Amino acid sequence: MDLKVPEIMLPQFKMPNLSEPVNTPGQNLASEFYKKIIRMIKNFDARLDATEQVGVRLVTFGKSVTFQITDVGYDDPSLIMFTGNLDDGSPVTLIQHVSQISFLLMAVKRQNPEEPKRPIGFQSQ
Repeated sequence: MDLKVPEIMLPQFKMPNLSEPVNTPGQNLASEFYKKIIRMIKNFDARLDATEQVGVRLVTFGKSVTFQITDVGYDDPSLIMFTGNLDDGSPVTLIQHVSQISFLLMAVKRQNPEEPKRPIGFQSQ
């Protein structure tokens, strides 16, 4: 008895180069997120008039907090800090892990519109 085994064609694929890292450590540093956030804030601020400044609205656990941003900072490897003031002038600092960042940029009325607008986050550039 002569049995013929059917020929099975396996798909051909190219193996990826595993000697190069797919995700380098620097890509997830807070300092990299900081640069992107500052760029986004700067672009948003450019659309506002002289009586407005960039504000942030956070919604967590069903509660909403809005504050004016006065500064943004970071602490590598993973923390971003937003400093600002609530509507009543109370100072606030939000510290978040880069994996938790989620906020709404919005226009808020400036507390002191007679003073020049202060750029946000440019102290380290």
